[in-house]
Amino acid sequence: MKRQHASLISLTLISTFITPYSAIAAPPRNPDKTVNCDILVVGGGLSGAATAYEGLLAGRTVCLTELTDWLGGQISSQGTSALDERPTQRAKQYYSRGYLELRQRIERQYKGDLNPGDCWVSDSCYLPRDGHEILSAMLKDAEKKGRGKLQWFPNTVIKDLEYSSDGKLINAAIAIQHQPATGAPPLNTFPLSQTIEDAYTYENSSRFAKNIIRLVPKPTKAKGNTNAPNWYVVDASETGEIIAIADVPYRLGIDARSYLEPSSSSATNDSYCTQGFTYTFAMEATEQPQNQTMPPFYQQYAPYYSYELKRLASFPLVFTYRRIWSPRDGEQMEFGGVKFSAPAPEDISMQNWTWGNDYRPGTSVDNLIYTRQQLQASGQLKPGGWMGGLRTDALRKGEEISQGYYYWLVAGTTDSQLGDGVKQLYPNNRYLSGLNSPMGTAHGLSKHPYMREGRRILGRPSWGQPQGFTIWEIDISRRNYDDEYYRKTLPADEYRRLKAALAGLEATAVLSGQQKPDNVARRTRSTIFPDAVGIGHYAIDFHPCMTQSPPEAPGNTERAGERRGAGQAYPFQIALRAMIPQKIDNLLVGGKSIATSHIAAAAYRVHSFEWSAGAAAGTTAAFALKNGIAPYQLVDELPKPEPQLQILKQLLEKNGNPTAFPDTSIFNQNWEDWK
Repeated sequence: MKRQHASLISLTLISTFITPYSAIAAPPRNPDKTVNCDILVVGGGLSGAATAYEGLLAGRTVCLTELTDWLGGQISSQGTSALDERPTQRAKQYYSRGYLELRQRIERQYKGDLNPGDCWVSDSCYLPRDGHEILSAMLKDAEKKGRGKLQWFPNTVIKDLEYSSDGKLINAAIAIQHQPATGAPPLNTFPLSQTIEDAYTYENSSRFAKNIIRLVPKPTKAKGNTNAPNWYVVDASETGEIIAIADVPYRLGIDARSYLEPSSSSATNDSYCTQGFTYTFAMEATEQPQNQTMPPFYQQYAPYYSYELKRLASFPLVFTYRRIWSPRDGEQMEFGGVKFSAPAPEDISMQNWTWGNDYRPGTSVDNLIYTRQQLQASGQLKPGGWMGGLRTDALRKGEEISQGYYYWLVAGTTDSQLGDGVKQLYPNNRYLSGLNSPMGTAHGLSKHPYMREGRRILGRPSWGQPQGFTIWEIDISRRNYDDEYYRKTLPADEYRRLKAALAGLEATAVLSGQQKPDNVARRTRSTIFPDAVGIGHYAIDFHPCMTQSPPEAPGNTERAGERRGAGQAYPFQIALRAMIPQKIDNLLVGGKSIATSHIAAAAYRVHSFEWSAGAAAGTTAAFALKNGIAPYQLVDELPKPEPQLQILKQLLEKNGNPTAFPDTSIFNQNWEDWK
């Protein structure tokens, strides 16, 4: 490992991303309090919770901030409390220790039933509020067991960062925590689009009373390498907020087509086309028909809604797909080859449907996650200017399309993709809202939209990837790329490089011309990373952006070619290099913002992956603090041996956090059985 800052980047990246240094806008008043942390985790989703879990078990003081008042992200505040898992990994129970504990606690919560919703999409569907409560209990137990300390800050956002004089370290973070103002309605009364700008504003408002909190490293006595960071910030946010505020190099949306990303739908980058986001909601089956009220905005979105495919055109199928509560056994049914128990009164379903409550903008006038250029133009990259980095109007329309989708399910008669005569009425249902409802909101929508894709860092320059380490499509996809499409679409030299990259031990012969590209057998495993610190397995699953604006426009279509990248993936690894951003030495990245391409990110986004990435971030931060070493120094001499990296990997494995799947080896070509 090298003992100097290893963040050399190309001149084009240097000119695009200006080092922020220590400029910071003064809050309207002094911070109400200062809090010391060993590890600051931004975002209380599954990756953030996993980071905190491992940090606490390592005896560290962990500060954990979260925009909402629930822990868990996908499984709670975003409402997608249906664990996305692959059959083989689930059968082998090959997960991080914390994720296994989460599954076990869900089962105990429901008296031995891991799937109280009797859904058919997963082995575990349950109520979102329970996800929050289970994770809260897990962190309390980890705090006690590891003798760490948890500083939990719900309803809190990061507004500003302070930097060292050379810009390489985050020295402090300024947070805003909000509570209801005197006489104001309780939290979760209004949807996010109506509160998010207030949450990022320093001043008190008619809705919120604010506390300003300065988060800083714990005072430490000098020992070992005094140049090593004395705390770590982990960006586990849903959209990559800290990497945007810190202005480190990152990608957003589609990557240009290349031999690394051969199924890309675009020859050039397109930052506006990210995967759709979804406000989930819960609905309950009833004995009697209910009065269904058409939302005033319904006709605007009605041209969008559809069952999508004939084999899915069944209300009972869609209702039970992500049913999260089922107290009685329904009649057995089958539709489109899927067997399930019919909806029964008191059953509760969570809805998350592509041509339903997905909102899928894809242009510069409606994209949800602002690009760097849009952030710069709106002043959000100036000190004190950060407002969350999201288009509020897109959030509002996502909320509307979701509420309209409920009405379509129960009272709609049109289908945008399948035509007339498909959609039937199902009035024996009610929309669940109220602070005690499954989503915990007065309006009935999830507290935060379910995010499938955010900003994704470029890792530091690495051998073979001088512009920045990235996990690409070809690193994980099971596609064999023998399709004529790739021969015609890719230039000849790019096609040869593609086949060489997939050739395994024959790669050199292909590149040198000794072996013809089409005569080489494609490897049957994902890329093996020497710095693997976690694992994941899921299909490359796309909810593509739409072609035109607005997304709900009549006759609109999904972005052409986006689904070409979709498909099965081999069991894959999480490389430490994918979690280390450029420029900032004490910033680690977890969750969906690690260095993956657009296509790879479609697999690196589900529940167990988020936990594994968070476990790696928490363990790495605690390891780095203990050993006086910055994370980039663990990988800066690869592919040469890195002794400290091997010690970290051994620690992860010893703690029950796998870094590789069983029998992972360049000689093992036996991965076809992993489903």
